[in-house]
Order: sequence, then C-alpha cells, then structure tokens
Amino acid sequence: MIHVVLHNPKIPPNTGNEIRLSANMGFKLHLIEPLGFDFEEKQLRRAGLDYHDLTRVVRHQNYDAFLEQVKPKRIFAITTKGTTRYSDLSYQDEDVLLFGSETEGLPKAVMDSIPEANRVLIPMQPNNRSLNLSNSVSIVTYELWRQFDFNGAS
Repeated sequence: MIHVVLHNPKIPPNTGNEIRLSANMGFKLHLIEPLGFDFEEKQLRRAGLDYHDLTRVVRHQNYDAFLEQVKPKRIFAITTKGTTRYSDLSYQDEDVLLFGSETEGLPKAVMDSIPEANRVLIPMQPNNRSLNLSNSVSIVTYELWRQFDFNGAS
C-alpha cells in the first residue's frame, strides 16, 4: 500500500482531487492536521465527488501521530528544495510520499527529519516558485504507479 500524505493542506479542492486520485490508484491518503478548511466543506466534497467511500482517508492530529501510527520505512518529501528527481527513484511498496501545504510547504522540523537523498523534486523552469499541490501529487504518484505496472488497474 502506497501512502500519500498531505501535511496541513489549505485548499479544499486540492484535497478533494487527491481523494479522487487516491481512490483511482488504490493508494491510502493521509491528512495531517490542522487542515485549512472544514472537512465537510462543499468544495472538498465537489472535487472528491463520490470517491470518499472508495478511498482510505486517515486524518492525523500531527506529524508525530502519523509516524506513530504508520511506522513508515521510507518517506520521500516532495519539495522545491529537493536534490533527487522524482523520476530517478525506484519506489517500493509501503513508501510514503509527503507533500507540504500549498502556502508554506513542509515545516522545517519535518524537512530536517528527512534524509537529503529523500527530498524529491519535480523539475520545472528556473525562477518559478512551485506547481499546484494537486498537480504535484498527480505527477509523482503516476510515476510510482507506472513503476508498479499500474497494479490494480483495469
């Protein structure tokens, strides 16, 4: 099982999109609080459509609670400060893909806990700040799923 983790997401449609994406890939979605919105917000429900029942979404009070519950073997932080391209990795079952909030990225303490080799970047043109969170998650998760030969797809 692959774990997609959104740390303190702020924009409901992004999280709704990830609910839908995780359902379609068979991945588990983790949301680390605080969330920047009410989980019942209309925009979240609209973006996730009826996929809430088709995916596994787990909310955690904080990053430490996530670590305690999941006990991940490998965590990859997706960040503009990464040193390894997402496409250069060989992913394994039970890997964690960790994404920061749309406005702040990952907190320094969380980033400092991730080995530099596991700080992953998505290449983009110079002088651009970042990609949309929803797009970033899609790019990286599809590469991982491709490496697993789209396991579970019809």
